[in-house]
Amino acid sequence: MSHKRIPKRKAAIAVGGVAALGAAAFLLPMANASQDNASGATAAPKTLKATGASNLAAQLQTLLGQAFAGSYYDSAKQQLVVNVVNGDNNVIAQAEQAGAVVRQVQNSTSALEAVAKTLKTKATIPGTAWAVDPKTNKVVVSADSTVTGAKWDTLQSTVQGLGSNMATLKKSSGTFKTLVSGGDAIFSQVQNGTVRCSLGFNVTASDGSPAFLTAGHCGVAAKDWSDSETGQPIATVDQAQFPGNGDFSLVKYNDATTQTTSDVNIGNGQTVAINQAVDATVGETVFRMGSTTGLHDGQVTGLDATVNFQSETDPNGVDTVTGLIQTNVCAEAGDSGGSLFTQDGGAVGMTSGGSGDCTSGGETFFQPVTAALQATGATLGDAGAGAGAGAGAGAGDASATADPSATAGDQSGTGSGTGTGTGTGDQAGGDQIGGTADPSATAGDQSGTGTGTGTGDQSGTGVGAGTGDQSGTGADNTSSSH
Repeated sequence: MSHKRIPKRKAAIAVGGVAALGAAAFLLPMANASQDNASGATAAPKTLKATGASNLAAQLQTLLGQAFAGSYYDSAKQQLVVNVVNGDNNVIAQAEQAGAVVRQVQNSTSALEAVAKTLKTKATIPGTAWAVDPKTNKVVVSADSTVTGAKWDTLQSTVQGLGSNMATLKKSSGTFKTLVSGGDAIFSQVQNGTVRCSLGFNVTASDGSPAFLTAGHCGVAAKDWSDSETGQPIATVDQAQFPGNGDFSLVKYNDATTQTTSDVNIGNGQTVAINQAVDATVGETVFRMGSTTGLHDGQVTGLDATVNFQSETDPNGVDTVTGLIQTNVCAEAGDSGGSLFTQDGGAVGMTSGGSGDCTSGGETFFQPVTAALQATGATLGDAGAGAGAGAGAGAGDASATADPSATAGDQSGTGSGTGTGTGTGDQAGGDQIGGTADPSATAGDQSGTGTGTGTGDQSGTGVGAGTGDQSGTGADNTSSSH
């Protein structure tokens, strides 16, 4: 299938924006295969990657039924812990055989959901949030710095009335707010000035057209979006949800021939290939890329969170959003919509809002990608198109997958380049095609020593990429190929 060549500015919009690299995280051990004891009588807990833990949790939720009371990922031991209430011994044995650590708890999922309903009725106060914490088997209620006086008294008495075994209350620094201004990734001109957000993930809309996901409050704030502050719009909002059940937008590229990449640009010419949408798991380490603050990491602390933002249109109103992922990852204005992902390439969420900043820390809430895809009918990525144009696309368009936890200038990559790219780009490193690059090389000095052969219309699947300017930002900073 041939693809129309398009201008560099519209070539391939990199997921997550083109911000400078933020503070790096510690490298987590990658997953091992499951390890069962030799006897086979009682299976030892499996050693899992976070993605594997998420998949196992979904399976066990179905298996356990009403006995399932949440789960979380023990990142230190790389094990999935599953909460069970009033569980049948046979079912529990099956869960253990599947590789989970089973923990008996007091509060059922339905009981905790009832707590959330009570909070919604009695404590929908701007600046509050709540989510189930499977580690404590309670609902954790948060209040930001604006919740004072009578509002605090109401919230405190409501939580106390639920019982200390069901809910806990904590104070959060800063103010819960959507993070719609101040970035440099995607832009829209509105009556009051420029709206700035971050691109989340490139997707394919249900009608086959190229599109991307970002925050819903960005899509509500503006309809037409550009990849530069003064440029012409290149994409238009197709669907937007905010407030209510989610915070997501589907934005379609105006040019139907726009080529996109399924990756996250984490700065310094490095990308992380995104290969699937995954559900978040409490306890797992996640990475967040945003156009203001770059790359940051942290842990998932809660699921199905409800956040009550102060309304930006009504001084006395509240914008309540449900179904979010709660984390201790920092974010700032302009990071809205930015990518939340796992080290092994799982798309987890888009930045919604939070409190604090990336100097003092804070907590941030994210829209789950899986829910956004289901609601919009979109599918993740570019369906393997992979055709590149512009600096750094390179023959074969083999995109190196960076390690998001490495420090700037020392980012290891274990690439997963795929596709039928036809661009030649500004590729240094020996015109590598589908081969294995030197994963320790820095951007601009990455030697291609792979086994791939051929030039031009190379299809096939490469592992790694020997590219000199992998991000494609050298020749044209406003449109990067990866």
